[in-house]
Amino acid sequence: MWAQCGSRPTAVKQTEYEWCYLFAAVNPLTGASSALVAPTVNTQYMNKHLAFISREAGADKHVVLVLDQAGWHVAKALTVPANVTLLHLPPYSPELNPVERIWGYLRSHHLSNRVYRDYDDLFDATTIAWNLLSETRLQTLTAAEWLRRAV
Repeated sequence: MWAQCGSRPTAVKQTEYEWCYLFAAVNPLTGASSALVAPTVNTQYMNKHLAFISREAGADKHVVLVLDQAGWHVAKALTVPANVTLLHLPPYSPELNPVERIWGYLRSHHLSNRVYRDYDDLFDATTIAWNLLSETRLQTLTAAEWLRRAV
C-alpha cells in the first residue's frame, strides 16, 4: 500500500480466516499454465494436479516440475505420471521457486485488503485472479536466470 511518509494508512481487514489453495504450474518460456483451486492441500489434490498437467502436456512431451519440499510434494502416496519429473528445490529456498513470485503478485494485486462475504466469494476471487494472469505476465513473473541457463 502506498501512503504519505509518516502517515498510518488504514486498510480493509478481515478477522475471520478461511483458506483456499492454488496448485499451479507455469512454463516460464511460454507462459502456458494450468491451475487447480482447492479447499485444502494434500496428496490427493496434488495427484489430481499432476494428472492434469500430464494430460495437458500430452504423452509426447516431458514436464519437469520445479517445486519445494512441502509435505504433499514429497508424500509416498504421490502418483507421478511417466511424462512428469519432479525437481525439488533445497529446503527453505523460496527465492529459487519462480511460482512464489506469482503468489506474491496475486496477493498484492488481486487478493489482499479485501473482505470476502464467505468461502465461495474467496474461492471465486482466487479463480478470477488466476484467470486474469496473461501468458506474458506469467512469463515475466516466472523468469529466472537459473531456469534459462538450464534450458
